[in-house]
Amino acid sequence: MFQQQLLNGILLGSLYALIALGYTMVYGILELINFAHGEIYMIGAYSAILILALLTSVHSSPPVFFLFLILLPLSMILTASYAATMERIAYRPLRNAPRLSLIISAIGMSLFFQNYVMLTQGARDKVFPQDIAKDLSLWLSEVFQKFFPPESLTPTGLTLFGAQLSFVDLLTILSSIILMVILQLFIKRTKTGKAMRATAQDVNMCKLVGIDVDRIIRVTFIIGSSLAAAAGVLIAANLKYGRVHYFMGWIIGLKAFTAAVLGGIGNIPGAMVGGFVLGIIESLAAGFISSEYKDVYAFVILITVLIIKPTGLLGERVPEKM
Repeated sequence: MFQQQLLNGILLGSLYALIALGYTMVYGILELINFAHGEIYMIGAYSAILILALLTSVHSSPPVFFLFLILLPLSMILTASYAATMERIAYRPLRNAPRLSLIISAIGMSLFFQNYVMLTQGARDKVFPQDIAKDLSLWLSEVFQKFFPPESLTPTGLTLFGAQLSFVDLLTILSSIILMVILQLFIKRTKTGKAMRATAQDVNMCKLVGIDVDRIIRVTFIIGSSLAAAAGVLIAANLKYGRVHYFMGWIIGLKAFTAAVLGGIGNIPGAMVGGFVLGIIESLAAGFISSEYKDVYAFVILITVLIIKPTGLLGERVPEKM
């Protein structure tokens, strides 16, 4: 029981971490809580289903591995275009406005995206095609047979320490970790990543030395939204969670924000750690206390962190920017 809940928590945590990165990256540069970020995750899930419908209409039975390799990057690109447009229209004109104006704009964009998707896609839930999800699981079983001992594999998944993990769950965890490693390398090793870190430290100085701050902020929104879109695609393709609806981004967005605060808002490794810690705590509490209050645990953690250690697990107290 404990092992199963722990694996479930790692799965949830990998999704929370991907979404939390968008919150913490934007806050690190703009000191803005992008309350529309959960809706970006929701748009990523919808994009996966819409692109999948388009691809299957062109080719009735494409190879599932080829389909998935196209589906993920296309969904990330489409979702990133929404985020870039949102930054240009709703946030950039208010960059020098009072902080409250940005918060109101962010909440307005959240409501706009919810109603936009509801009106264009309908209020009913959409479901990732089960035949394609099953084909994906079969293909993953063939792939993972090359890396795991046969005695740990079952027809539906992987057995670890007596607990079951489906192949799609394993794909979700591995994909999340790979994307987080790529992000960390991008931030540490590339010129744009260094410019992002510099902009987070001092925007005015970056302008003086010739860094295009507007471009850096746009890139930050694009990267954060792409990671959230990846989480949306992975959750849509999972048969356990594969129902997509226009309100799905609100609650998971708040939980991802909690993960960012838990790890240390503005701290990228902190968002990763906070996501996994929150997912594990929520899963264990739902398994051993009550699953009826699984959405409450995240906010209890948020209140506790704000009272005891407002800077989060890996955050550091910094002087307020004037």
